[in-house]
Amino acid sequence: MSRIGKQPISIPKGIDVSLNSTVLSFKKGNITQELDTKGFVNVELKDGSIVFSPKGEDRQSRAFWGTYRSLAHNIVVGLTDGFSKKLEVNGVGYRAAVKGNVLELNLGFSHSINYKLPEGVQASIEKNIITISGYNKQNVGQVAAEVREFRPPEPYKGKGIKYVDERIIRKAGKTSKK
Repeated sequence: MSRIGKQPISIPKGIDVSLNSTVLSFKKGNITQELDTKGFVNVELKDGSIVFSPKGEDRQSRAFWGTYRSLAHNIVVGLTDGFSKKLEVNGVGYRAAVKGNVLELNLGFSHSINYKLPEGVQASIEKNIITISGYNKQNVGQVAAEVREFRPPEPYKGKGIKYVDERIIRKAGKTSKK
């Protein structure tokens, strides 16, 4: 039995949920997200909540049961509260700026990096902290990972882009002989 899959998802006010055979659609304002369960799980709308159950007793249905419930829960949380990731830029001369939907990064290369933000993802900068936010958890995490990948933190001085809560294990530098 899936402990996650058994829990119903309550639908908050302002979010419209509709069910068409295997496609579960969520709508808030002009934002629409869909979840296709591909026939592995049963989805029911009961008393202002969404209930998931496995379609059969086969291994694949039980495996997808909790997964689809978590995906639907992430859509509801994203449409109500949103998701965000915070990145910290460390290094002399390392800067970040947002121009429209383009994140401009100066990371010690001979050129600046212009990263176009996908639709539904916003970035804001305060001092050396980049906050990436949006309603889709997967997109926010993917954009944060791609931005971090431009200059991952190095272990000697800690220069680079890291998550705010990430801990970089430092190495000792070379020592001189006496």
